[in-house]
Amino acid sequence: MVCFISFCSGYMAPEYALYGQFSVKTDVFSFGVLVIEIITGKRSNNGGSNDDEDSENLLTWVWRSWREDIIKSVIDPSLSTGSTNEILRCIHIGLLCVQESPATRPTMASVALMLNSDSFTLPTPTWPAFVSESVMPQNVSSSSTEELQMSSNDVTISELCPR
Repeated sequence: MVCFISFCSGYMAPEYALYGQFSVKTDVFSFGVLVIEIITGKRSNNGGSNDDEDSENLLTWVWRSWREDIIKSVIDPSLSTGSTNEILRCIHIGLLCVQESPATRPTMASVALMLNSDSFTLPTPTWPAFVSESVMPQNVSSSSTEELQMSSNDVTISELCPR
């Protein structure tokens, strides 16, 4: 069972944070978080929309904004002189890099191609790792819904922030 958590995950990919599994896609995840941090001007271990402890994490905030088609609201105001299309493309690439499943993340070679070619058509991202269920798509099949359930174990608490 996969557990989606709405607290800080930093740069750690979920497969590494939860199971200690490391691959070339682990670095892709970290790169995606970094891209999203640069575009938003927010740190991944702080809330996305404000600095309150209870605010949603950066990936949840950006994903929710993407799904609600208000993605321009996450762009750091200091980037106002840049090309909006290029900034939105970078957010799109960042979201592709932080997808929950390593198999659905692009390789770094693909990311380099995406960043260097405007003619490269970007696939639609799925939800990122560490996104709370409240922002998950409502049309998830029943078989995958079982995987998306939060753990009912109220005895243990895992913190995925690095030491």
